[in-house]
Amino acid sequence: MRYLIIYLFCVTVVFQVQAQGIDFFDGTWQEALTKAENQEKIIFVDAFAQWCGPCKRMAKTVFPNAEVGKFFNSNFINLKLDMERGEGLKFRQKYPVSAFPTLFFIDGKGEIVLQVRGARQVEGFIELGKQALSKVDRSEQYAEKYNAGDHSPELVYKYVKALNNAGKSSLKVVNEYLKTKPDFSEEINLKFILEATTVADSRIFDMLIKHRKQVVAVTSEEIVNERILSACEKTVERAIEYQNEELLTEAKNKMKKYYPEKAASFALQEDMHFCLALNEVENYLGACKKYAKKEAKGDPKELEGLAVTILQHFASKSEAMMQAENLAKEAAKIGGQYGYYLTYAKILEHNGKKAEAVDAAKKSLELAADEQDRTKKMIQGFIRNIQRS
Repeated sequence: MRYLIIYLFCVTVVFQVQAQGIDFFDGTWQEALTKAENQEKIIFVDAFAQWCGPCKRMAKTVFPNAEVGKFFNSNFINLKLDMERGEGLKFRQKYPVSAFPTLFFIDGKGEIVLQVRGARQVEGFIELGKQALSKVDRSEQYAEKYNAGDHSPELVYKYVKALNNAGKSSLKVVNEYLKTKPDFSEEINLKFILEATTVADSRIFDMLIKHRKQVVAVTSEEIVNERILSACEKTVERAIEYQNEELLTEAKNKMKKYYPEKAASFALQEDMHFCLALNEVENYLGACKKYAKKEAKGDPKELEGLAVTILQHFASKSEAMMQAENLAKEAAKIGGQYGYYLTYAKILEHNGKKAEAVDAAKKSLELAADEQDRTKKMIQGFIRNIQRS
């Protein structure tokens, strides 16, 4: 039963396709290698086949997602290769493929960093990208030069970037470089400020704000805003780690002041994250209710996500589960797709409302008429298990 529910949640489809997703490189494989080597980036390769169902689903629901596009366009050279024609046939000789899709992460020298088989949904795909980035650590090669006395702006910038990409602290190098009083009229030093800004509760964040116009001029408003958001998110992580509400407040205030367009949504989301991490049920439910009303209203995917989070963390709390039920009901009503009704059915079943759960599951089965037989059989099994219990 538990396996069944996990599976059914996993097959829930993302129905709202975002407009801005991955920008795939249209050059040759060799050109992609050259570009990756010059930019010190990893190449992501979607090794697909045209007849492959999971490949089509990723192309339709994952690659066009805005969050996926933002992350992969910033960190990778992205390439799609059909393994049964054109360059894909040549690629396959060096990088064998036995299942579709196979997702490759390859460095500029042509070495495989990470290789996985099978499709991923949005969150899992982004996590896969983060895993690939963590496997490439160029910081040692820069550390050797830095320790030998090369403290040039170009070397320091690359060193800090490599440390950050590898998940290592760059604070020591950043502080040492700031002591030299670098010239912030130079483009490389402005890029250094951007790269060095990892948390909002820091001196370097204040420097980014001070030189914001100049940094925007050599990068873009979008890139600077995303760094502000990322830094504030990291400060919330520190707030959770140290159970420090003052850090949470600082992050929210800095978002309100320096990235007001996203501040309201950020505050509600991070209130939920903080309360969830500290197991503050009542405060979490209050924040969740506000977020559902102000930010997630009309978005079935967001509403369902809130309901599932409550189910995962507060299943024993009756008040919480009633809120989850209402959220799931609204998601099903708005979304009108089998996955949303299935989530609603599961929560109804958990809340002891078996007859209503069966009705919701039957609606899910009706909406899944065009899905694979495996999916329909799983839903039918779910219904039988409720009726037998």
